Amino acid sequence: MATILVVDDEVGIRELLSEILSDEGHTVRLADSAAAAREQRARERPDLVLLDISMPDIDGISLLKEWAASGQLTMPVVMMSGHATIDTAVEATRIGAMEFLEKPIAMQKLLATVKRALRSSEPQAYTRFAPLSIGRSPTVTDLRRRLQQYAQVNTPLLLRGEPGAMAELYARSLHQPGMPFVAAGPALSEASQALLMQAAGGVLFIDELGALSKAQQRGLAFIVPQAERQKVRLVSFTSRQHRQLVEEHGFDETLLAHLSQLVLALPPLWAQAEDVPDLAVSLLTQLVETRVTPPRHFSVAALNALRQHMWPRNLEELHQVVRSAALGALEEEIGVEDVQRVLPPAPPPEPAPLAAGLFDQPLREAREAFERAYFEYHLADDVSMSRLAERSGLERTHLYRKLKALGLHTGKKEE
Repeated sequence: MATILVVDDEVGIRELLSEILSDEGHTVRLADSAAAAREQRARERPDLVLLDISMPDIDGISLLKEWAASGQLTMPVVMMSGHATIDTAVEATRIGAMEFLEKPIAMQKLLATVKRALRSSEPQAYTRFAPLSIGRSPTVTDLRRRLQQYAQVNTPLLLRGEPGAMAELYARSLHQPGMPFVAAGPALSEASQALLMQAAGGVLFIDELGALSKAQQRGLAFIVPQAERQKVRLVSFTSRQHRQLVEEHGFDETLLAHLSQLVLALPPLWAQAEDVPDLAVSLLTQLVETRVTPPRHFSVAALNALRQHMWPRNLEELHQVVRSAALGALEEEIGVEDVQRVLPPAPPPEPAPLAAGLFDQPLREAREAFERAYFEYHLADDVSMSRLAERSGLERTHLYRKLKALGLHTGKKEE
């Protein structure tokens, strides 16, 4: 049986729910306020939370946001209210609530909802990383506002971004409470009709259009004209350009035009560097809460190293790095060395693009620009001055004079 936390400021409701759930064999914890629920959650992770929206100190939505932002939303949460609006229910689901119960709550509906929530409470099922709730940068704030606006319409939406963007996390913010969210996969080619029925009234998400086989593309083409009749919101993602999808992957122009009636760009992780420490802490907290890793926490230096990384594979890479660092650290604190050990090496510096405008300069200035770029490129390779003299074919005394004249000071030592 499960441990269930009931959070409600009305004593009668707390007692009634406690009695019903205890009779079913569950262990029930009670909290009469958000503050009490916060303390209870700090002591132990319940298997399920029944959370009232209207409370005197902090409302349930704010508490849900707090848990999501701190990485503590690692259990299914069912919201309860007697007078919540549709907008409130949508917001709660976007943040991470699993379902919504309207008061007064019928016993059979309560038990059915609890059973469904507990059935899906395996760590892999209910742990949901929520970058939209965690990010505070202007980039994420703007993205959050646009997704909230797009959630009000049923138009097909194409999300564009870099590989590893984990677009499904953003697509989930568009589905409405109590409605299905279906991530399409092989069923696109095997059982597209069943997939359409499964997603009826909700969201059907199609990841990376460029990876779809010809059979999956045909299944998607079958679904598109029927989606509106079934009230299915189509949300897809691609990291490819329009021309690539059509010319290299054989995508039908008409199908692609239908899927991209609305287009939204997902920001790369490097564009929200200030959010990376909070995102990493949230991911680590979830890994610890679900017992994937032992208790761990990041040092300040480790978080700084994560913030300065360029993340070419975006959120997917951040997740892998946090997990690897947590599993590989020998101490409870994950230090900067633990992070650097698992971070992918930075790509070698690219030579500066000299051709643009170079031929329009006088010969002296053009030669100086080339020489500066030449030596900057080789100095970035961390070679010694002796080795640099060999590469450039200059005597070392001449090399030092040349670097000084170009304003390049290295401080490198002889081998």
